[in-house]
Amino acid sequence: MKVLDGLKYSREHEWIRVEGNKAYVGITDYAQHSLGEIVFVELPEMDACLEAGDVLGVVESVKAASDVYAPVAGRVVEVNESLVDDPAGLNRDPYENWIAVLEITDDTSLDELMDASEYEAYCAGEE
Repeated sequence: MKVLDGLKYSREHEWIRVEGNKAYVGITDYAQHSLGEIVFVELPEMDACLEAGDVLGVVESVKAASDVYAPVAGRVVEVNESLVDDPAGLNRDPYENWIAVLEITDDTSLDELMDASEYEAYCAGEE
C-alpha cells in the first residue's frame, strides 16, 4: 500500500493536498485496491458548496460503489474530467489522479485528519 508524506488522510480513505486556499481531493491507494477495477467516477458539480463529510462524488468498481466524502468544507472549483473517460486512472495512480479541487471555506476539519504514519497505522488496524 502506497501512502505519501505531505498529504492528510480521512478515515473514509480520501486524501487531501492543501495548496494555499485550495484542496486537491482523491481516494487513497488502500481505497482503490479495496474497490478493485474502477469503471465509473461521478464527479461533483462545479461551484457546489460542501461541508466536511458531505458526499463529493461516487466511485464505482466491478465490486461495489463507494461514496467519496469532502474531507474539508469548500466550493468545488475544478473537477478532473479525465476520469470520466478513464476512471481506471484511479487504479493506476490514485495520488496523481485527484477527483476535485475545493476552495476551502472552513479548514477546522483539517485538524481531524491523519498524517501518513497515522493513516498507515489506521489501515493496518482495518485489515
